[in-house]
Amino acid sequence: MDEFRAIILAAGKGTRMKSELPKVLHKVAGKPVLQYVLDIAKYLRSLKTYVVVGHKSELVATYVGDRAEVVIQKQLLGTADAVRSVVPQLIGYKGHVIILCGDTPLLDKDIIRRLIRKHLKTKVACTVLTAQIPDAGSYGRIIRDSNNGIAAIREFKDASFEEVGINEINVGVYCFQSQLLTETLKQVKLNPNKKEFYLTDIVELLLSQGHKVETLVTDDPNVAFGVNTREDLALCESILRQRITKRLMLEGVTIVDPKTTFIDDDVKIGRDTVIYPFTVIHGGVKIGSECTIGPFARLRPGTVIGNRVEVGNFGEISRSKIAGGTVMKHFGFIGDAHIGENVNIGAGCVTANYDGVEKSKTLIGDQAFIGSDSILVAPVVVGSGAMVGAGSVVTKGKKIPPGGLAVGVPARVFSKEFVKIRQKKV
Repeated sequence: MDEFRAIILAAGKGTRMKSELPKVLHKVAGKPVLQYVLDIAKYLRSLKTYVVVGHKSELVATYVGDRAEVVIQKQLLGTADAVRSVVPQLIGYKGHVIILCGDTPLLDKDIIRRLIRKHLKTKVACTVLTAQIPDAGSYGRIIRDSNNGIAAIREFKDASFEEVGINEINVGVYCFQSQLLTETLKQVKLNPNKKEFYLTDIVELLLSQGHKVETLVTDDPNVAFGVNTREDLALCESILRQRITKRLMLEGVTIVDPKTTFIDDDVKIGRDTVIYPFTVIHGGVKIGSECTIGPFARLRPGTVIGNRVEVGNFGEISRSKIAGGTVMKHFGFIGDAHIGENVNIGAGCVTANYDGVEKSKTLIGDQAFIGSDSILVAPVVVGSGAMVGAGSVVTKGKKIPPGGLAVGVPARVFSKEFVKIRQKKV
C-alpha cells in the first residue's frame, strides 16, 4: 500500500454533551470515543497520525500523548480550517491523506481499508465514504450528477427541500492526494450561514478544476454515527457491546444472555468459557479457557484469570491474578491479589487491600483453602495448602506457612507441624 498519513479531527466543543470533559474523551465500552479512531489509524499503519484539537486542547493532548502528533486549531472555524492547521506538517509530503472524525467510534476498520484501496487503485484526487441510511437526519447529503457520479456534498443547513429527501449521506471520511488537498484548502471560502470553512466544499472545487472524485458507498448506517449527546453515547455503547459479544461468541465463548452482559472492547476470553447474565467485565481483563463467570460478577481492570476458574454470583475481582482451577463460587471481593492454582475461596471472603493510604497485595499459594466470611488484611501471605478458618480476620503483615492454619479474630497462625499434632490428638 502506498504511503499515507491520517488526520483525526477532534477540536469540537461538544456543547450538547453538557460536560466539562471534551466529548471525544467520554468513554464508550470502556474506552474514550477518540481511542476507537486512533485504533483505526494504527490498524491502517498510518505513517503519521495528527490529531487536531481545539476545545480544552490540553485535556485531549494529554490523553493522546505519544499515540499521535497533536495539532492545535487556534480558532474553531470549521472542518476545512481544522485540516489547514495540519498543512505545515504536510509540506513536501507527496503521499496520501485520510481524514477521520474523532467522534465516530462505530467506524469499521475494514470499510476504511476498502476506501483507501479504492482511492489508490483509481488514482483520483479524492475518495469520499458515503452511506445509504433510511433517516438521513442532519447529515450532509451526497448530490449525484446525471451519470451518478458525485457532484457535491450539501450540508443539511444549506440543502434545498429536494436535497433534504436524499438518503445518501456523507460519513465524514475522505482520502486525498496530499498536494491537491493542501492546494485546494486555500480556495475554500467562509460559509455565510454558519461562518465556518466547510471541508465538504473541496469536492466541488476539485471537480471544477477537472479532477476526479470517487465514492465508496456502505449500507451500514452505524459507521457515520457521531457522538454529540449523552443519548448518542448510550446508543454507541449498545451497538459496540453487541459487536463485542458477537465477536467473542464467534471465537468460542458462550454468552448466555448478550443483552444483560457488559464486556468492554479490549477484553480477552478463551474458548469454552461461559459468561452468565448481568456480568460486567472491564477493559484489559484476560480470562482463560473453560471458565465460568457470573451471574452478577464484576471483573475490573488488571484482572487475569487462568483456565478452568469459577467466579460465581456477586464476586468482584480487581487487579488480581488467579491461576487455573481456583474456585470463588459466591459473593466476595478479591483486590490486588495473586492466587495460585486450585484454591478454594469461600463465600464472603474479602482481601482488604486498602488501608486508607496505600493498597497492598495478598499472596495465596496453590491448593490453599480460604474459609467463608474470612478477611485478609493486606499485605498477607497464605502458603500453599494452608487454611484460613471461616470468619477469621488475618491481620496486616501475617504470613501463614505452607500447610499451616489461621483461625480466629484476630487470627492466630499455626504451623503445619502443629496442625498435624492437633489432628493426631483429636
